[in-house]
Amino acid sequence: MKVQLHGQHLRLRIDESELAALRAGAALENVTVVGARAWRQVLRQGSAAGAPTLLVDANECAITIPRALIDTYAGRLPCREGLVVSIRAAEGSVLEVALEVDVRDSVRARGPHRKP
Repeated sequence: MKVQLHGQHLRLRIDESELAALRAGAALENVTVVGARAWRQVLRQGSAAGAPTLLVDANECAITIPRALIDTYAGRLPCREGLVVSIRAAEGSVLEVALEVDVRDSVRARGPHRKP
């Protein structure tokens, strides 16, 4: 998982194998270590219903996206548009999270998307 953070926008870029692992229930992680400190970014698939959630502390940022949203997104792959959700944190700030599957990897795995 590749992580890009700018202001209130977090972009999570994954490949097809990571998408399959996520849909099978695995958590995807990225760990950044600077000196003695480590900060983890974790992406999980939640239950089918519900809203995306965000849990943040000094060591981790954990995002959970409902299975229904991930399944709908996976059904339209390959495509350039990612799955974008806005998550309100407990203190009221909003983080926009974009989940994107690498288009080139998706085309290799699935073939080109054909519009009906």
